Amino acid sequence: MRKRKSWLSVSALGLMLLSSGCGNGGEPAAQASASGESGAGVTKIVVGTGTAFPKVCFIDENGKLTGFDVELLRKIDELLPQYEFDFQTMDFSNLLLSLETDKIDLVAHVMEKNPEREQKYHFNAEAYAHWRNRIVVAKTNDSIRSLDDLQGKKVLTGATSAEAQILENYNKEHDKKIDIVYQSGQANDTVSQLVSGRVDATIAADFVVPVIDPQGQLKQVGEELTSDDVLYVFRKDDADSDKLSDAIDGAVKELKEDGTLSKLSVEWLGSDVTGDHAK
Repeated sequence: MRKRKSWLSVSALGLMLLSSGCGNGGEPAAQASASGESGAGVTKIVVGTGTAFPKVCFIDENGKLTGFDVELLRKIDELLPQYEFDFQTMDFSNLLLSLETDKIDLVAHVMEKNPEREQKYHFNAEAYAHWRNRIVVAKTNDSIRSLDDLQGKKVLTGATSAEAQILENYNKEHDKKIDIVYQSGQANDTVSQLVSGRVDATIAADFVVPVIDPQGQLKQVGEELTSDDVLYVFRKDDADSDKLSDAIDGAVKELKEDGTLSKLSVEWLGSDVTGDHAK
């Protein structure tokens, strides 16, 4: 029997923002408490996510929190009777800090695993998606194909994102810097900024462009910059987090094997970006 769930009620927000592995969402209306007993033998898990990443975690026309990350975790929750997941929505830039300060128990926002994040956080082992980051420019822009071409150019990205890390690492290693423009958590104008020339480029995962640019005004260029697993993020060196991580790994494997994960990916993202075959 499915256990009953109480989902966080959120108000509709008409925000849309580009950022793979780290889009942005609205600030929470109230502060969540971290994990605790929710019933006989059931532990409540507070899941941190956003509301403004189209198709991933967003508010639909009925005011419901939904998307690939959200619906996948709801499927995982059904397979783990020992846990009950409650969603806490917030701006993407606050997710990792909220994890560190015990306000949430895991981050679900198509988070990519990279060396910088691994130093501070624990990731589960079973990836639920895998994608490649490339440079994105306006369709009429033929002058940019590599990171070197971005020297002196304005490049839009989300603060604390995996894409921001790519740009920041480049600037650490080169004298001529990329002009990084950090996008506000309330912004929804990525496409217009690129098309109008206010910025020259951004970096995004391969599935993102058709999601945020249905009119086809942008294009991906050059070689892939990074190729990353997408995982859930937990507190490091925490026994309860390790136990939760292991349980989620088992559920993700089951959803891969029965085809549910692939179906959710196609339904929400337009293609199957899950598992090793997506690499």
